[in-house]
Amino acid sequence: MTPDVQDAIDEIKQHFRGLNVLVGPDKDGGACVIVEGVGLGAPYAQPDSWIGFHITHACPYADVYPHFVRHDLSRIDKNALGEAISPGHNFPQPGVVVGDALPSRPAIQLSRRANKREPNSDLETPLLKTLKVLRWLMSR
Repeated sequence: MTPDVQDAIDEIKQHFRGLNVLVGPDKDGGACVIVEGVGLGAPYAQPDSWIGFHITHACPYADVYPHFVRHDLSRIDKNALGEAISPGHNFPQPGVVVGDALPSRPAIQLSRRANKREPNSDLETPLLKTLKVLRWLMSR
């Protein structure tokens, strides 16, 4: 992993202290990360989920996109999950992680791309992006 990717993972582990943070390196210096046991609750039927994402070797200059959560996520009110949330994925995709460090699992994709990243603006860390995605998910 590149030093910037490792720093990002350290920041994620520090923030989610007490939760299980799984890391699988990719072949290019990035890593796939899964944080297990992230609290959900209402409006979702499940009390918690894992959240996964790929930090590429281009960190901190690349967007962390997309994010993934448990495959059986559903709403208490039985309504559809809504826009930008799509089932039928796996995370990490097979072959991305080197070896068997992080087995692929069924997932729902959360599509929250940052379309307006300015090259000289403050960079959004993978942790901040993940927290924004979680806040967005809970606002649905």
